[in-house]
Amino acid sequence: MMTTADYIALAFFIFIWMGYSWLLHGQTFFGRTSLTHAMAERRREWIYNSLRRDLKMIDTQIMAGLQNGTAFFASTSIFAVGSCFALLGATEKVDAVFADLPFVFHSGHAVFEMKVGGLAALFGYAFFKFGWSYRLFNYCTILFGGIPMVHDTEKDVIAAERAAERVIRMNVIAGGHFNEGLRAIFLSIGYLGWFINPYVFMGTTAMVIVVLTRRQFFSEARLAIMDANPPPNLHLSAVQRDKPSASDGDELSGGL
Repeated sequence: MMTTADYIALAFFIFIWMGYSWLLHGQTFFGRTSLTHAMAERRREWIYNSLRRDLKMIDTQIMAGLQNGTAFFASTSIFAVGSCFALLGATEKVDAVFADLPFVFHSGHAVFEMKVGGLAALFGYAFFKFGWSYRLFNYCTILFGGIPMVHDTEKDVIAAERAAERVIRMNVIAGGHFNEGLRAIFLSIGYLGWFINPYVFMGTTAMVIVVLTRRQFFSEARLAIMDANPPPNLHLSAVQRDKPSASDGDELSGGL
C-alpha cells in the first residue's frame, strides 16, 4: 500500500517536471537564455545559409542525422517499454531481492507493479514524442526540398524566405518534441529512486533537474553557441525583422 510519503514524492516528481518545462518555455532563467533557445537561432542561420548555395548535400546529411538520432531514441523507448512488461513477470523475484537491501521500503507486490507501470508510461510517453518528432523531421525534409536554388532565390527573394521560414518552423517544432521525449528519458532515471523509497525518489529527481538546468543555462556548450553579435544580412530581403541576440530565443522551441 502506498504511504503518504509516496504520494508526496509522486506529486513532487510531477510538479518539478511541469515546472522545468514551464521554465524552458519562458526562454530565460535569471536573464540567461537556454541552450535550446540559443540553438533555435542556429537552426535559423543554417536554413537561411542554405539559400546561398546550390549544393544541398550538406543540408540533407544534417537532416538525415536528425532523423537517425530520433529513430534511435524511439526504438530504445520501445525496448524499454518491453523491458518493463518483462519486469512485471518477475515481480516476486525482484521484490525478494529488494527486501534484502537496506533503505528499501517494502510496499507489496501491487505497489511495485504500479511503479513499474508508471515507468512504462514514462517510456511510452517518450516513444510518442520521438515518433512524432521523427515524422516532423521527415516533413521538414520535404519542405526543405521546396527551397529554391540560388538563381531562383534572386528572382523572388520574398518567396524564398517564406519557404525557408516554413522549414525553420517545422525543424524547431520537431526539435521541441525530441527534447520533450529526451527529458522524459532523463527523468526516468530519477523515477528509479522510487523503487528504493520515496525520499530517494525525490532526491534523484531533484538531482536530475539540477543537472539538466546546469546544462541548459550554465554549461560550456551553451557558451559555445551564444553570439552577442549575430552575422549581418541573415535575411536576404529588405523586410524588417527582429535580429537574434544572446538574450533571445525562438518562441517555437519546446526546450530540453
